[in-house]
Amino acid sequence: MQAVIQTRYGAPQVLQLTSQPKPVPADNEILVRIVASSVTAADSMMRRGTPRYGRLFLGLFKPRHPVSGTGFSGVIEASGSAVSRFRIGEAVMGESVLGAGTHCEYVCVPQDEVICRKPDNLSHAEAATVCDGVVTSSNFLYRLGNVESGQRVLINGAAGSLGSAAVQLAKCAGATVVAVCGRENHDFVRSLGADEVIDYNVSDPLQGDERFDLIYDAVGKLDMRPAMDALREKGRFLSPVLSLPLLIRVLLSRLSGSRQVLFSATGLLPTAERLSLLQGVLPLLEQGRLCISITREYALSEIAQAHEYIDTGHKRGNIVVKP
Repeated sequence: MQAVIQTRYGAPQVLQLTSQPKPVPADNEILVRIVASSVTAADSMMRRGTPRYGRLFLGLFKPRHPVSGTGFSGVIEASGSAVSRFRIGEAVMGESVLGAGTHCEYVCVPQDEVICRKPDNLSHAEAATVCDGVVTSSNFLYRLGNVESGQRVLINGAAGSLGSAAVQLAKCAGATVVAVCGRENHDFVRSLGADEVIDYNVSDPLQGDERFDLIYDAVGKLDMRPAMDALREKGRFLSPVLSLPLLIRVLLSRLSGSRQVLFSATGLLPTAERLSLLQGVLPLLEQGRLCISITREYALSEIAQAHEYIDTGHKRGNIVVKP
């Protein structure tokens, strides 16, 4: 089968399309023929091996699992003798974190991993991205942020995979959403339900008298000091991008007991928790209350170009690769 591998950390060019043996499922595994797999900012970070502490999980000097990619959607082609949750021929979606990569034609995953049947109303391309944007932002807004109806929520990086999902998730909870993105993405973000949209090139949403119950910095670019001042009493600042200033604020906020700063590495949560998060958003997807935007599709042979686009820092919605 064709598979994208990397044998060292570095620029997009470390990703190479190679021929690999087709995997054979173990007793508890299913073999999925991949129709689409996601390409994310997290994939780019794993490609670079940054932040460096992440190499404790990925591999100290080179990737422990050379095939790249985590999110996928496809069709079950074979299964092990102990598999009872799924049947051959079913369309499924999920993710494989710190294990077999998904930028390939076939992947074997344990039946008790983060995997579920694909809703009929989602394309494979849409389904492949769910465990990135939707599940991660659900973890932050619903599990950590406890977003509620009537709250005022600021979402920075609202046009990306995480941000576009967060806008919709916050609206589903009944919150008022103030979205921050570039001017070229304003119409897109408004179409997702944002109540107000701010162009970060024109004005700073953290300056002024407005206060927020939640601030979700989906891209990790906000200045922490004014962000804390922009929170209401008992407000929460959430970010999936760990940095030293954020870590310090996380530790300090635990002592203050007032405004909280919260971080979570969603992909490293226990499997049961990630599966619960996925199952929690399925009704919203099946009801059409969450819309997943696929803005670019690449072939496996174009994986370096996909990463180059991500590395511009101006990705809109989601992108996928297809075998």
